[in-house]
Amino acid sequence: MLSNVMTSALRATAALALVAGLSTPAMAQAAEGYWQGVQKSGTLRCGAAVAPPYVMRDPASGEYSGFYADLCREFAEALQVKPEFVDTTWDNIVAGLQAGKWDVSLALNRTPARAMAVQFSIPAMEYQISLAYNKDNPKIPAGATSVADIDKADVTLAVMSGTAQDKAISAAVKTATILRLPTNDETRLAVVSRRADILVDASDTNQLFTQSNPDWAVALNPKPALAKQGVSFGLPHQLSAADVEVVNIFLEERVATGHVEELIHKAVDEVLTAGQ
Repeated sequence: MLSNVMTSALRATAALALVAGLSTPAMAQAAEGYWQGVQKSGTLRCGAAVAPPYVMRDPASGEYSGFYADLCREFAEALQVKPEFVDTTWDNIVAGLQAGKWDVSLALNRTPARAMAVQFSIPAMEYQISLAYNKDNPKIPAGATSVADIDKADVTLAVMSGTAQDKAISAAVKTATILRLPTNDETRLAVVSRRADILVDASDTNQLFTQSNPDWAVALNPKPALAKQGVSFGLPHQLSAADVEVVNIFLEERVATGHVEELIHKAVDEVLTAGQ
C-alpha cells in the first residue's frame, strides 16, 4: 500500500511539474508520455464541434470562442504550446479522436458508450438535457413534466445529430418523431419555423434560446432527469494514468477557483449579445 501511495504521489508531482513548465531529470522521466510528445510538436490540437456556449465559431473569421475553446487555449498555454482548433461534427468527434486527428475533444459528455472508446478528464461542469418549446403549442400539455408527457405521434423533436442529447432522446421516446439536424442553428430554426415542436438540447443552451425568445419560448427539465452527465475533455484511449492526471490537475484548479464559472458567464454573454 505504501508503494502505491508513493507511486501516486510521484505521478501527481510529475503532472504538476509538466503543467507548470518545470523540468528536472527525475520529473521529466516520470512525466514522459503523451503530453511530452505534444510539447515536442509545439501544438495542441483540439477537436471542436460547435455547440454554444461550449464551443462557438465565427463563420466570417473562423475564430473559435466559448468556454471550452478558452480552456483549450489555457491548457495549451500550460503545456507551453500553441492551440490549434480542428473543425469537426458531433457525429465524428469521438472517431476523430480515436484516429489521432486531434489530441483532445472539447466539451464531450461522459457516457458509458463513449468511455469504451476514449478516456475522459474530470468534468468542467454538469450537464442536463431540457426540452424547449412554444408555450402556446397545443400539442404540449400545460402540466407536462416528463418525456412521456410529450411522447406523442404528432410531436416532432429537433435535435443535433450525433450528440449526447440525440442518443438520450432516441432511447427515451417511443412514439414522437425525431428530426436530426447537423447544427445547433438548424435545430433552433426548426422550432422557430414550427417545423418541429420541441428543441432537445443542454439545459444551459436551451436557457439561451428561451432568453432570446422570451415572448413565447419556455423550457422543461424533465423528471426523471434526461442524461445528467459531466462535460469533460475527451482524451485518447491510450493515455496513461499520469497523462490523464495532467489534465485533471489543470481542470481541478480552474473549477475550484471559480474560473470555469467565469468563462461560462463570458460565453453566455457573448451568445446573448450576438442574438440581440
